[in-house]
Amino acid sequence: MRIQRVLTAVIAAAAFAGLGLTGAATASAATATAQGAATYVTPSECKQGGGTPAINEEGNYCKGGTYDGQKVD
Repeated sequence: MRIQRVLTAVIAAAAFAGLGLTGAATASAATATAQGAATYVTPSECKQGGGTPAINEEGNYCKGGTYDGQKVD
């Protein structure tokens, strides 16, 4: 019975640690963007992120995916 409690505690701690790391990564990405990270992506980066580069349209933006709304250069 004691082993089961210890195992449950270890699993719970690992789950909370995983959530903490995910939150830290999200916060770091948000901070990098807020600090003026590059707002331009290449057409290949847009495609790799799951978007479509709209180069012939006004503004040359990436549509959809990870880089949605960023300018394509």
